Formats: sequence, structure tokens, C-alpha cells
Amino acid sequence: MSEQLSRLREQIEDLDRALLGLLERRFDLAAQVGRIKAAQNQPIVVREVEANVLQRAREAADLCGTSPEVLEAIFAAIIRASVERQHRIGVEERARGGARILVLGAAGAMGGWLRQFLGSLGHTTVGVDPSWVSLPASPDTFAQLDQVSDLDKFDATFVSTPLETTPEVLLDLARRGTGGLVIEISSIKSHLVEALGLLGESGCRIIALHPMFGPSKNPYEPLTMVHAVRGDEEIEREALLGLLAHPYLDLVSVPFDQHDRLMGWLLGLAHLGGMLFGGALGRAGIDPAALGRVASTTFSRQVDTAKSVLDESPELYYAIQRLNPFRGEVYAALTGTLGEITSAIERGDREQFAEFMARAASALPEV
Repeated sequence: MSEQLSRLREQIEDLDRALLGLLERRFDLAAQVGRIKAAQNQPIVVREVEANVLQRAREAADLCGTSPEVLEAIFAAIIRASVERQHRIGVEERARGGARILVLGAAGAMGGWLRQFLGSLGHTTVGVDPSWVSLPASPDTFAQLDQVSDLDKFDATFVSTPLETTPEVLLDLARRGTGGLVIEISSIKSHLVEALGLLGESGCRIIALHPMFGPSKNPYEPLTMVHAVRGDEEIEREALLGLLAHPYLDLVSVPFDQHDRLMGWLLGLAHLGGMLFGGALGRAGIDPAALGRVASTTFSRQVDTAKSVLDESPELYYAIQRLNPFRGEVYAALTGTLGEITSAIERGDREQFAEFMARAASALPEV
């Protein structure tokens, strides 16, 4: 039996090497396509072509003796790799006309992600972060904004600083003055209104942006960013798309005064769900290992979601809750919902419970 297994494993290894060779050829072809697209300024991602590839994969599932979902996942990964290869091909060409960008808060997790992302788009970045105060002098890293001699030499400045300190940073930029574009990426924006107004009065052009992902995000997956419109939407979008041209960028524009209410539900509620789940388990007095050994599928999914919240910075998540002026309606909705479920269960009201389930299901978006 062991000899038979060894022979089969050797055959599998041979096939793996053959598959890797085929993948190399496929990615080389993708690179050639990327060069043509870069030369002709064509979009890298063509949804119709991707959909056809995935459909062929699903249709081949029976032939391969596996599920359509498995083959679709395999080819979706291959497509992402091909998009990445095509995108990298055009970096050198884009770099010739790339922008010079200043990133404030560059040593932070999101600031570091921004520098890498902007670099992949062909831009040159310079970073500022107070945590670099002990580093040797460098032409592209500074500990204080005052050490940057001429802000006008930058085409854009990204502000990726902690929520509580961002107003102060914006006021510092207003004091210094910059002829370039200022893009702040705070996840809550109401507390920035006064500082943004003063920054605008100083002559700066300002755009409010909010990446809807964290610093662990793979840039070759969908990148949703919310654009909180303060002025002319078309002009602001044109500036953003010019700087952030990326095959997977999904730029969603909303009125500035609606941003934080949306975030109360998209971030505030989602974070609360993870915190409530973990907090309630902490009150159960049950050994977590005992729960893990018999975890249901739903429980395991909830654990993963809760961990993604509870492993994050408490300071950041506190600020997201505390600085959002719409948090009260989210908290009231949570309290009311728990009361409704409790009432239906305690009174034995099946109809009320079923009605609640249907109503709650209808409120969920397609994601």
C-alpha cells in the first residue's frame, strides 16, 4: 500500500510541476496583454472576460469531479494573479508621469499601506511620522511636518493620522499652506468640519476619502473607497481617479454630511456586534476551548468576525464609536431589537418572532 501511495504522490508532484509550468506560461501571456493595454491606455480589468473564464471553470466541475465553487475559486485566484501581473507591467511607464506625494502618519499601519499602494501606482512618496524622531536624516522620511521644507513641491498630501489628532494636523497644514491637494482618510469626519473649513480658507484643495478596509488588505482584491463629497463631485472624483488609478478601485461618492451616519451602521454596528459577542461569551463562564471543540458553523463564523474586531486597536475602535455623532441611533436600535426578540421569546409568540426574522432578513444588503 505504501509503495502504491508513493507512486501516486510522485505522479501528483509531476502534475504539480506541469501545472506550475502552465501557470507561468499563462502569466507571461497576461504580461504581454498588460503591455498592450498599458501602451493603448486600456483598462486592465474587463468584467465580461473574467465572467466568461469563471463560467468555463464552473462548467468543467463535473469533468474534474469537484464542485463548481472550488473550480471558480481556483480560477478567481488565477485571474487576480493575472491582473496583478498586468498591473505591475505598467508601473514603470506610469512612474514617468507619477506624482510626488507626502504621506502624514506614514509609520502607521494604514500610512504604510498607502505608501506601498501609491508606489505601486508609479508615484513617489515622502513620509512624515513622529515615531521616526530617532531615525537618521533621510530625504524621504521626516519626524515633523516642519522639517519638510517646501510643501508646494508635492502634488498631493495624504493625511493618515489618528482620528483624535487629525484636526490638529489639518490646522497645521492650514498654517503652513500647500498649493497641492490634501486628501484626508479619516473613518469619522464630523469632528473635522471646522479644521477642513479653515484648511480650505487657507487656499488648499481638499478631498475627504475613506478606504473601507484595513492595512492588511490585498491590493489585488476589490478596493472600495468612500468619497465624502465636499465640493464639486465631478472635479473631486477626477482628481482621485487620476491619482488612484487601479484595476480594482471602486470609488463610491456620498454627500459629506451623510458619511458618518453611514459609518455608524457600516462600522459602528459591525464593531459592536463583535464586541457584544465576545463580551457575552466572557460572562458565560465556559472554557473557550470547550466551546471551540464543538463549535457549529455559525458559531465559528461569528468567532472569526469577532476576532477581526477584538484584535484591532482599542484606541481606534473607541474613537470610531465616540466621535460618531450618530452612535445614539445605532445603540437605540440595538437595544430595541434585543427587547423585541426577548419579548417574542418570553411570551411564546411564534408569529412575532417569524415576522422579526423576515423583516431583519429583508434589511440585509447583497454583498
